[in-house]
Amino acid sequence: MEIPHQRLIYFQLTVETGSVRRAAARLDIAASAVSRQLGLLESALDATLLERRRDGVRPTPVGEMLLDYCSQRTELDRHFSDKLDAYQRLETGLISLRVGEGFVGDLIDYPLREFTEAHRGIRLEVDTGSTREIIDAVVNDEVHIGLMYHEQVHPHLRFWHSTLQPLVLLMSPEHPLSDAASPVTLDVLSEYPLALWHPGHGVRQLVDEAFRDAGKRAKVGIQTSSLEVLKHSARAGLSLTLLPRFAAAKELEEGTLVARDVVGRRFDQANAHIVTRVGRRMPRSALQLLRHLQHWMSAFRCIESPRVDE
Repeated sequence: MEIPHQRLIYFQLTVETGSVRRAAARLDIAASAVSRQLGLLESALDATLLERRRDGVRPTPVGEMLLDYCSQRTELDRHFSDKLDAYQRLETGLISLRVGEGFVGDLIDYPLREFTEAHRGIRLEVDTGSTREIIDAVVNDEVHIGLMYHEQVHPHLRFWHSTLQPLVLLMSPEHPLSDAASPVTLDVLSEYPLALWHPGHGVRQLVDEAFRDAGKRAKVGIQTSSLEVLKHSARAGLSLTLLPRFAAAKELEEGTLVARDVVGRRFDQANAHIVTRVGRRMPRSALQLLRHLQHWMSAFRCIESPRVDE
């Protein structure tokens, strides 16, 4: 049963003031208007709500039930209003992300820590995945935001921000190529064992395309779905690996890995992207986080690619 909110207000005020006339004066309307609304309310409930006494009106047992309902409804309205206000002030809510594993260190070490400290009521869900898994999760509304590497054209993806993040060759400081003064060619690279992502990963796809274009074949020594395996194998001197610099920023800073440029148009033009689904209405908190990541993540602070949707 739907009870018009206005009639409930008339009923509450009548009980509170003790008379229809005083309720009408409080509302600044005619007493007959209040009486009419109370009559419609009693008809809808098929019950008498008020009994008239010398000292004013009093609620009947059904009227007491209705007063309790009004009180609960007011409390629910207030609770919803408080929650909505907190949500709009970015104090509560859930934001979900699906990211390439190479983004994790860059994402967690500073940007997410600062964001969660500023918005302690917001919960985050962060999962990793391949480029294809990230695209599927964003397009199917499983997550709000995707962070992915390498160009992927999709009619349902909005590219909020893209930056050039060339693929570089990572190795131990003791590796013979660590002293290379010029970019390493694919001819030279094809002579050394590589640790690579499994086929289908965005970076692996990029590497395979580059070798295919050059008419060369990569010497794959290790295949994995783990970023740590790639970096550890390079640090240990077991193999070389190819990653964007931000994926090994800590190791490069510490000097446990060194990076060398690789000759190849595909490597030079690789991009990092922040994506959402085209047409999805994003929560304010997710938009705030998106802009925060764009500003603070090192993966998105390089020279901007022209591939940015407005």
